[in-house]
Amino acid sequence: MKKIESHAEYYDLIFERIELAGQSVESIEFEECEFRDCHFSEATFRQCKFINCTFTRCNLSLMKIPYSRFSDISFVECKLVGIDWTFADWPSYRADADMSFRQCIMNDNSFFGLTLRGLTLKECKLHDADFREGDFSDASMTYCDFTNSVFMRTNLQNADFTESANVFLSVLDNNISAAKFSRYEALGLLEALGIELVD
Repeated sequence: MKKIESHAEYYDLIFERIELAGQSVESIEFEECEFRDCHFSEATFRQCKFINCTFTRCNLSLMKIPYSRFSDISFVECKLVGIDWTFADWPSYRADADMSFRQCIMNDNSFFGLTLRGLTLKECKLHDADFREGDFSDASMTYCDFTNSVFMRTNLQNADFTESANVFLSVLDNNISAAKFSRYEALGLLEALGIELVD
């Protein structure tokens, strides 16, 4: 079993069933690595870099990522509850998210104030997530459940919410120009304006 150690570089490796729960590592660079069935809950990755990496069926809940960078990252069937993405290092020169989440549980995630254009969320559960004051233009957020998630002064221009449910946001407080919503969810947007819909 491969070990993950601080101040190391890992290239084109597969990490399977690695246990780092509650542990702390720093200054690691992972490039073109795969993580499968790993347990990183409550782990701290400080000043690490993840470049072109894939996480599959990993438990990353309550993971802390201070000053870490993510570029071209994919999460598939992962548990990512309670992650505050605002602590990561997001370079100002790169507006594109280069991140995708598919069939993930992402309750209580914070994306407050982040610029993650083109973010991909598909078939994810995002209860109580915070998207306030962020830029998620051109994002694909399809087949997701956004129960109790908050959007305020959020740029959702050209975002695709097709087949997503429980999207409650104010069309006055958010930029939803050219955004796509399923018909039923679009009716909810009108109700938020105090408009009474009659059959």
